[in-house]
Amino acid sequence: MADDSDAGVLSAAVTASLGARIQTLSMARQRESLPIFRHRREILYLIETTPVVVLIGHTGSGKTTQLPQYLHEAGWTTDGLAVACTQPRRMAATSVAARVANEIGCALGQDVGYSIRFEDMTSDRTRIKYMTDGMLVREILVDPLLSRYSVIMIDEAHERSLYTDILLGVLKRILRKRPDLRVVVSSATLQAEAFRDFFGGDTKIISIEGRTHPVDVQYTSVPVENYFETAVQTVFDIHTREGPGDVLVFLTGMDEINRMAEEIADRATTLRPGMDRVAVLPLYAGLPADEQARVFEPAEEGTRKVVLATNVAETSVTIDGIVFVVDCGLVKLRTYEPVSGLEALAVVPVSRASAAQRAGRAGRTQPGKCFRLYTRETMGGLADATVPEVQRSNLVGVVLQLKALGIDNVARFDFVSSPPAELVIKALELLYMLGALDDYARLTDPVGLRMAELPLDAQTAKSLLAAPDFGCLDQMLTIAAMVSVESVFYTPHDDRRNADAERLKFAVDEGDHLTLYNVYQAFVGRGNQSAKWAHNHYLNYKALERAASVRRQLVRYMDRMGVRQSSTLATATAVAKCLAAAHFSNAARMQPDGSFLLVADGSTVWVHPSSMMFNRKADWVIFSELVQTGDKVYMMDITKVERDWLVEAAPGYYTVRRT
Repeated sequence: MADDSDAGVLSAAVTASLGARIQTLSMARQRESLPIFRHRREILYLIETTPVVVLIGHTGSGKTTQLPQYLHEAGWTTDGLAVACTQPRRMAATSVAARVANEIGCALGQDVGYSIRFEDMTSDRTRIKYMTDGMLVREILVDPLLSRYSVIMIDEAHERSLYTDILLGVLKRILRKRPDLRVVVSSATLQAEAFRDFFGGDTKIISIEGRTHPVDVQYTSVPVENYFETAVQTVFDIHTREGPGDVLVFLTGMDEINRMAEEIADRATTLRPGMDRVAVLPLYAGLPADEQARVFEPAEEGTRKVVLATNVAETSVTIDGIVFVVDCGLVKLRTYEPVSGLEALAVVPVSRASAAQRAGRAGRTQPGKCFRLYTRETMGGLADATVPEVQRSNLVGVVLQLKALGIDNVARFDFVSSPPAELVIKALELLYMLGALDDYARLTDPVGLRMAELPLDAQTAKSLLAAPDFGCLDQMLTIAAMVSVESVFYTPHDDRRNADAERLKFAVDEGDHLTLYNVYQAFVGRGNQSAKWAHNHYLNYKALERAASVRRQLVRYMDRMGVRQSSTLATATAVAKCLAAAHFSNAARMQPDGSFLLVADGSTVWVHPSSMMFNRKADWVIFSELVQTGDKVYMMDITKVERDWLVEAAPGYYTVRRT
């Protein structure tokens, strides 16, 4: 019996070993099948001999997952050094890191890890580190020469995010002092020569073909009046008339995605018996990680997966099984009006480069089809590429970070594309009024230095630092954490009435910020941080857990800075005054018809239906951001304030506006 038992153990061990070897061989074959594998030696040679390499990696080439592994295998991570790969989006950084950790065969956070705002999944042994470009900028504050990295890969650089452009400029400076450092700029064809010219010298360009199949692109014959309805109809036309394969629909934002998910789910109930089911899955930046993961899982037998996504699905993130793409031709981009000094999310037409990226998603695994909900003539009139963020955004955060990096003359900073002077001037003005800059436009000590150190937007950072003056640091720590995560409210399409009723239980007259504070207090108090409690109250448990983690980190920042809280709990008025002290430029006054006039430029805005201030009266309010939907501009994250608080917070700002 003993012999039989030992044989059984041996057999199990052998079986497990064989299984592991088969899996390793299978993974190796997958890696070798990627187009980049054929260029492995050439790329490694260029990186060895050239400080900067611009890599044109087409869709499906494998550049993001494979190149850091090649560098690791070639010895670039010895002697405690690491390879960094930046991404414009958090979702890409986390999902790619998980994929590469799986390929290497390690737990995430060991040899392979990621770092995004308020979440660090790395360790001392991490040698391949994926991160958002903003996180690498923050590392430069601590390590100006990025001495722990041998190679920096700036992935998806053609997207030209704010922090990608800062990184490129700072890396150009670092290379002068670190000739041993290597920089790889991954880009689409359109931008490659601009990056080569920017770095100059003997910068090399290498192009890697993608692994794509033919895509049949179809246009509408006439302009579409209602792209939302047309997109829904197109999904069902595909489902009833086309062959197998999943569908990817590009939309503009979370609200639109959730509305369409409801519409498709409702109509799917009318499909004739025997037809495949439809599984609708959303994909956007604020989606909880477990729901994001569902998108990448294969559809069940007899089910067609329909993914409703924002432009996060254009690049980096690859969803296997997509054969059909529906492109609404629009995208929600951050825009900035320097005259008013206000930033908003606006829906605008995509660029031709983005349209091409979207269509390419249909040809990853087999020939596919892309249905563009606009005419061929409209396509011809689109811009070649999206305007870089640095030329259309509020630069307050950029200027603050550059100042913290020791770059005092921001106007002379070497940008790939220089921002308009008025954007820089506006940023300097607001930072001065927030107390972050002195009369010589240098960072103030301690306010400016602390604002730059906090991983928050400038106005939220200012409200947190001002909180002790109002005796409300405890509340502001919670509010800052809650506005830094995705929405904590969850509204299922089939139970909206109960979800709305639960939300009202947390509502306060003062507005959204204190409502979020109430939600958090209930979660950690009555709810005991329970997932079941959150579910019963229609709250996003993952978002609340993340908010709790963010709050703990912010407490550590405050402790390190020596910022202390008073023992008494502040009133709601004190919290509102504190918010007004930082958001004074985002103020509006109510009109008789329920709309609001912005103090900044007198334009009309409305309260977003998701706000607790919807259909409530308030003479004056401050808000966190503006969102444009259709013809209306909506305020988000609103708190009721008094006019005198605004004048007291920024007398210079309001004096200027009155003259």
